[in-house]
Amino acid sequence: MDEQKSLKVTRAGRWVKQPIEPEPFDCFIPAPLPPNPNIRYDGVIQNLVEKANRAIGHLDGISMLLPDPDLFIYMYVRKEAVLSSQIEGTQSSLSDLLLFEHKAAPGVPIEAVKEVSNYVSAMTYGLDRINEGFPLSLRLIKEIHFNLVKDTRGGEKEPGEFRRSQNWIGGTRPGNAIYVPPPPHEVLPAMGALEKFLHGDPVQTPTLIKAGLAHAQFESIHPFLDGNGRVGRLLITFILCAEKALTRPLLYLSLYFKQRRTEYYDFLHRVRVHGDWEGWLIFYLTAVEEVSNQASATAKKIVTMFDEHRQKIQKLGRAAASALQVYDLLKTGGILSLTQAQEKLRVTYPTVNKAVINLERLGIVQEFTGKERNRMFSYDPYLKILTEGTELHT
Repeated sequence: MDEQKSLKVTRAGRWVKQPIEPEPFDCFIPAPLPPNPNIRYDGVIQNLVEKANRAIGHLDGISMLLPDPDLFIYMYVRKEAVLSSQIEGTQSSLSDLLLFEHKAAPGVPIEAVKEVSNYVSAMTYGLDRINEGFPLSLRLIKEIHFNLVKDTRGGEKEPGEFRRSQNWIGGTRPGNAIYVPPPPHEVLPAMGALEKFLHGDPVQTPTLIKAGLAHAQFESIHPFLDGNGRVGRLLITFILCAEKALTRPLLYLSLYFKQRRTEYYDFLHRVRVHGDWEGWLIFYLTAVEEVSNQASATAKKIVTMFDEHRQKIQKLGRAAASALQVYDLLKTGGILSLTQAQEKLRVTYPTVNKAVINLERLGIVQEFTGKERNRMFSYDPYLKILTEGTELHT
C-alpha cells in the first residue's frame, strides 16, 4: 500500500490520507459487513443478545394486547421524532410538534418544528413502504431521506441523493474535524455493500445484530450532506420491523443515545479506530434491552391510567357521555381546542365546553395557553409520561 495514502487498517476499514491542498486530511473508508474476523460471540455478547431478544419479544407481546395500539404508535413516533432531532441540535419539544400539527403556533420557530414534523413523515413513509413489502434498499433509504429534509434548513443539501462532495463531523473543515467519512466516490460502493448485507449477502446475520452493525456502518459512511444521524437511527427500527422482530414500531433508541451521547460517539469512534465491533455491540444491545423494558413499563402505565381516567369520567352521571367523547379525542392527539373538538365531534360548543370543564375538575386536562380566546387544552398526565426525556433543558 502507498504509505502516503493508507494510514491504518482495522477490521472495520481503513484510514486514508486525502492529499488535497492546501490542507490534506484523513478520512475513513469502511470495510464491507460483516466484520472480518467475525464478531466474537463470547459470554457477554451472547448473554446480552438473549436478554435483548427477550425484552423485544415482551414489548411486542404487550403491543399486541393494547386496546388501541395505534394510539401508542402515534405518540411514540412523535416522541422519537423530537428526541432524534434534539440530538442533531433542533430545539423543539413534543408540545411544539403537537401544536404545529393542530395548526397552532408552537413556542419555537416554525423551521425547527418543521424538521421534527418531517421526521414523523419520513418514519411513517418508510414503515408504510416496508409493510407494503418494499425491500429495505438504497432506493427506499433515499426516499426516506427526501421526506426527512425537504422544505427544511437542510432542504438545499440534495434531498434524497447521496452526497457528491466531502462532509465531516465537528470542526470547521476536514482538516480540523473530529471525523471525516469516505470521499464522495466511495459512498455508492460502501452503501451498495451495506444494502447487500441487509439482504443477507454474503451471509445471513441475526436481526438484532444486523440492525446494530448496520447503524454503525451507516454512521461511518455518512452518505448524505444532512440528516445522516436521523436516518441512521431510523434504520434500526426499519430493520427490526422489516424482519418481523417487531410487529409494531415501538422501539426507539434516541433517548438512550441522547442521555449517553458521549459514550455513543466514543463507541462508534472505537469501531473506526480500533475495529472494536464488540464494544459497540455491548453498548447497543444494552440499549435495546433497557429501552424495550422501559417501553413495556410505559405502555402498562398508560393503559392503567386510561382505565382509571375512564372510570372517573363514568362517575359524572349524565355528563359522562360527552366528556368521554372529548376524552377519547384527546387520547388521539394529546391536545385540542374547543373549536376543533366541536368540529370533529359534531356537537355544540356549550356541550364541548361543559365536557372540558368536567375533565379539568377531574385533573385530566389542563389549559396551557393562558389566553381568553383560542384556548388549547392538553391531556396533561398522558403527555407527562410521554415527554420524559424530551424536555429541552436535559
